[in-house]
Amino acid sequence: MEIDGGCFCGAIRYRAEGAPTNSMVCHCRSCRRIAAAPAVGWLTFPPERFRFVRGEPDEFQSSPPVQRTFCRQCGTPLTYRHDGRPAELDVTTGSLDDPNAFPPTHHSWLSHDLAWVKFGDELPTFPESRPV
Repeated sequence: MEIDGGCFCGAIRYRAEGAPTNSMVCHCRSCRRIAAAPAVGWLTFPPERFRFVRGEPDEFQSSPPVQRTFCRQCGTPLTYRHDGRPAELDVTTGSLDDPNAFPPTHHSWLSHDLAWVKFGDELPTFPESRPV
């Protein structure tokens, strides 16, 4: 299975191989601020199954353990890496060519949720990260 995606302007394209190991919606303050959105959908892959196939994104450290990538031309957020989870790379669900292919299984960081966000999808919710 190949999963393709990229940024809004097309300068960056990526491919992941195989099914994601996680699919969720994050409500944490840093994801919301970085994406300028009320919540952000994420898929998780082992880093060795993910690669950029066109263009090179810019990278920045959003907090001491977290590196994020984005397109320098259009600003699309693309990936999230946490130093404490080297076997995981998170990819923004909204940057997939087919974001409907992998619906979320849960919501995390509801302790940071905006009071006016109401999903009503009946998925499990967690005040912080989902317990492993």
